[in-house]
Amino acid sequence: MRDLLNRLRLPVIAAPMFLVSGPELVIAAGRAGIIGAFPTQNCRTADELDRWLATITDELTVDGETLPWAVNLVTHRTNTRLADDLALVQRYRPPLVVTALGSPKPVLDAVHAYGGAVIADVADLPMARKAADAGADGLACISAGAGGHTGALSPFAFTTAVREFFDGLLIIGGGISDGFGIAGAIAAGADLVYLGTRFLAATESLAVGDYKQMVVDSDIDDLIVSAGITGTPASWLRPSLVANGLDPDALDGSHRDRNYQAGDDAVRRWKDLWAAGQGLGTVTAITPVEKIVTDLALQYQLAAARLDNHRSLEGSTHA
Repeated sequence: MRDLLNRLRLPVIAAPMFLVSGPELVIAAGRAGIIGAFPTQNCRTADELDRWLATITDELTVDGETLPWAVNLVTHRTNTRLADDLALVQRYRPPLVVTALGSPKPVLDAVHAYGGAVIADVADLPMARKAADAGADGLACISAGAGGHTGALSPFAFTTAVREFFDGLLIIGGGISDGFGIAGAIAAGADLVYLGTRFLAATESLAVGDYKQMVVDSDIDDLIVSAGITGTPASWLRPSLVANGLDPDALDGSHRDRNYQAGDDAVRRWKDLWAAGQGLGTVTAITPVEKIVTDLALQYQLAAARLDNHRSLEGSTHA
């Protein structure tokens, strides 16, 4: 795993976003020096997933070596496609497999057999302990401020608490959308940082134009966290709810459905009702992934310089 981290320009994963992350985003992320990821549920069929995986593998293989990338599998028992999707994962061998909405156990043996690592999405400490006990190689801690289905814990508090019992790969996400936040998360004990909202308006994302523009035009005050749509707390863009005839302050839960199965009516809700996280204000234009990563890298370097300067000042004070 250390070898994988050492190959990155920045310790960042472009988080796998439902109906937003696709091959173009994953490829652009890998070429820019971070890890791109996508949920297999963004593909309607196994054949489409086969094509996506083949494209990503081909485009991210340089001189016989594959740049880091990740795929996200829903391991909940309601995912009737898990076996087929996992078979394709075994064929194309993404270095990282992220599990969501269930235990990582169903995919551990298959992914470990080809040398990959399994990362479990977790939103609280009980989930984190269960995933660690199940044998996950890493934990992706979804914290307060994340877009879509969100957590309740501070990213820093979550990191500290998990590090008390887990020394594997730790990914933290939630409200982090610039290089300064990335540096802070790494300093706090994370190995990688999930950034989702920062890439919503990327040129290469699958988000429709109006969604991207709403992300650019909105800020943190335009968000609402509610369980009224899916039954689970999620962070939504208020303007998208209003545009669909919903009162963000009076959601009665009549639209609840967390199912991610492609083709279901639930997908229509996620297409029309748009999610974003608290890093919203940093997105000021629709730009390519390469430009986003370059900006993040500059901020990350400035953050490191701040720490170095602080240490220098502290040293001179105690001299």
